[in-house]
Amino acid sequence: MDSQQNAEIIARIKYLMKEMGVRQVQFADRIGVDTSNLSKYLNAHMPLSDSFLNRIVVNLGVSKEWLLEGTDLPFGKTPVRVDAGEGQMMAGTPSEGTPVYDVDATAGASSGRSDLFANENIVGWVNLPNMSPNCRIVRVSGDSMAPVIMDGDFIAVREVSNPSQIYWGQIYVVQLDDFRVVKYVRRHTDPNMVVLRSENTNYDDMDVRRTDIHEMLLVQHVLHLNTRL
Repeated sequence: MDSQQNAEIIARIKYLMKEMGVRQVQFADRIGVDTSNLSKYLNAHMPLSDSFLNRIVVNLGVSKEWLLEGTDLPFGKTPVRVDAGEGQMMAGTPSEGTPVYDVDATAGASSGRSDLFANENIVGWVNLPNMSPNCRIVRVSGDSMAPVIMDGDFIAVREVSNPSQIYWGQIYVVQLDDFRVVKYVRRHTDPNMVVLRSENTNYDDMDVRRTDIHEMLLVQHVLHLNTRL
């Protein structure tokens, strides 16, 4: 790859680190490479290898198309499938798992993130591979995002380090004045606005002013529960 593509890939890797809220040592540990080698890659002192890039794709669940070319979405649309009953899924301990909250990400008005993530709403923990330690798991109702997110599915969300920076085309939980929605966030022709788009084509797009958005949470994983087992 040429130096320009190399620089763009390095920028995307640094974006991942920032969104995950991890330092180089933690990132190196997550993908299984030596910290000194990671530093050399990020500072362009060593050419990016296929082996190194594949480690990021495999260990973090990152889209290879996005990593190499900047197309697609960082984590794609592929849901994490959990084929277990709800009681079995909520295994693990606070020290080793991701907290699950007995709240609906799309239900009613809310004053913000604190309504979702109050400690009294925690009902268990899930221990799954490739799950960011900064994620929280909440429930979704409705079919506007079907079949990517089905009614009753759970989503793993995490706060973004810079709410004003939007990765277009990714799924977010968007907090507005009177309600929350789970939607794709798309670019609008007016830079002061965004388009909130459903996966289900029976739902129309929503044009929303950026100033009307109080908070956004990135949807990193979708968990489908198979309770028929």
